[in-house]
Amino acid sequence: MHTLMVADDHPLFREAIAAVIEAGLPDSRLLEAESLDQALRHAAACAELDLVLLDLGLPDASGLEGLQALRAAHPWLPVAILSADQERRTILDALDLGAVGYIPKSTPRRDLLAALAQLLEGQVYLPPEIMRRPAVPQPSIGAGMPTPGPRFAELTDKQLEVLLRLSRGASNKVIARELDIAETTVKTHVSAILRKLGVPGRVQAILAANDADLEALLAERHAASR
Repeated sequence: MHTLMVADDHPLFREAIAAVIEAGLPDSRLLEAESLDQALRHAAACAELDLVLLDLGLPDASGLEGLQALRAAHPWLPVAILSADQERRTILDALDLGAVGYIPKSTPRRDLLAALAQLLEGQVYLPPEIMRRPAVPQPSIGAGMPTPGPRFAELTDKQLEVLLRLSRGASNKVIARELDIAETTVKTHVSAILRKLGVPGRVQAILAANDADLEALLAERHAASR
């Protein structure tokens, strides 16, 4: 049984989230807060709280102030942002401040449930359509192609494939299915990726991946192996 909390000042939205969780996660318990102050009090009183879904528009907190306050008061508590704001910079700032995920309020019900399941498994959730790098014309493989950073060059082809999917918001289970490998193998690859990139966790690895061009590096390696 999981215990979640939604902190949002719109009763209708809280009701909608409650309905989604009741239907898709029937063994879960949901706490509701209409302000940051109430969310902080719920968190202090509920040691078994597994996840907070935090809106950025609470009446007593502006922008990411609510996330900062929750992280400062309860650093052990996983907090995911649930917001209508879909700016990539906001998402990255939330991750930098310790959010474990970012769910747009426009997320369809089925995808929302998948996101919640991923977060409750202790993984990071990112909106793939927002975090995916904008499409830009790529130079042909060969002369003039940018050289990737040395940290990414240390990753094996399979580790690059895993990191690319992580950066798109895929869970370990999805990555295992797409690459036709065991989920435990995915976890092993993730540990190796973190070690080779010199980062403490998945969020930092994903942020680094979004500043690199992993698809181009993979394409270059595949071309070289032919």
